[in-house]
Amino acid sequence: MQTYHKHSITKEELRPTAEKLRAEGVPLAMIHAYFEDDGKPNVSYEFEVKGGIESYVVEGESVLPSIADIYDLGAEWPEREINELMGLTFEGLDVSKRLFLPDTMLEGQGQILVTPMDELIKKAHGKEAKE
Repeated sequence: MQTYHKHSITKEELRPTAEKLRAEGVPLAMIHAYFEDDGKPNVSYEFEVKGGIESYVVEGESVLPSIADIYDLGAEWPEREINELMGLTFEGLDVSKRLFLPDTMLEGQGQILVTPMDELIKKAHGKEAKE
């Protein structure tokens, strides 16, 4: 059975923790981000340690240091995704191009707009959508 341990850390502890784990050969499994009910962001860094997951969570910070230079694409892609979809900033991360959302879709960052299908059809065809 896989074990799971959660550790709360500060953003100042993030890079030294990642550097230590990388030096020990510990793989980064994933980076997750979510907002609490009060709007506070949390970013969770999941590492595979001895057949289990060690989660290091930075709570309440919308600006964090990037660890992409430590864990390469394993960190860069999730950091870019979190930046693009949630508007959190990773200092030192190149976000000059969008990861997957078109440049023309949004103004600003972290804004996913939901448009009803009938409105999309109307815009695409220049007429009222048929039901």
